Amino acid sequence: MSPDAYRPSPLADVDCEATEDRFTLVFTRDLRHPPEKVWAALTEPGQLAKWAPYTAGRNLSEAGDVTITMIDEEKSQDMAAVVVRAEPPTLLEYTLGTDLLRWELAATDAGSRLTLRHTVQDRDWIPKVAAGWHLCLDVAEKLLEGHPIPPIRGAAAADFGWSELNDQYAQKFGIPNTGMPEH
Repeated sequence: MSPDAYRPSPLADVDCEATEDRFTLVFTRDLRHPPEKVWAALTEPGQLAKWAPYTAGRNLSEAGDVTITMIDEEKSQDMAAVVVRAEPPTLLEYTLGTDLLRWELAATDAGSRLTLRHTVQDRDWIPKVAAGWHLCLDVAEKLLEGHPIPPIRGAAAADFGWSELNDQYAQKFGIPNTGMPEH
């Protein structure tokens, strides 16, 4: 896919919650698909591979250990993860390294409201994480619509508006923009 053929959607509804030593991105997006369809995209390895920055060694619909493989162009890195909670089709929570991801789905008249709570250790990562999930969820929405586009992940995200999104989310959060993480 050419970077000219894709434009990021408008900024998502976001917030940042802080605890003593951790920060949580709260990223909310309305999707035109029922929770069951979105749940499948969040949990089935074949669908994850088409939109997420990783693949999973098994379906994420059940609690327990899983290997998540992060993908950046030709490079991949296996990470141990644990599905902490899986309540189809409304709640999925898993660890990814030191991060915690909690996906909440609620039915709406138009489809679903997806709320992602991604907890990280470093506040500077909040806009970066928001920009990355923004691009990934744009791709997921195209997949759910039946008009898939290739995944946008890793260093290649810079070609598809990641830097601009990172800057806009950094401004929205009042967090200094520290640029693209090393890949």
